[in-house]
Amino acid sequence: MSARPQKHSLTLKGHRTSVSLEPEFWDAFRSIAAKEGRPINDLAAEIDVGRGDVGLASAIRVYVLRHFTER
Repeated sequence: MSARPQKHSLTLKGHRTSVSLEPEFWDAFRSIAAKEGRPINDLAAEIDVGRGDVGLASAIRVYVLRHFTER
């Protein structure tokens, strides 16, 4: 397991932003998007809209965690 987050760029509402997540979270996030047949930017934009004042990286981590635990 890697403790170092990796920074990747996403496009949300036509604007580029960078998000730092651990490689395991990036892999899981990409897997969820692929399983749903959606681009990762679309899924990130959906999470962005509903995140309130939580950081985007934290919101993505919680989304991934819930995806795999709320079944």
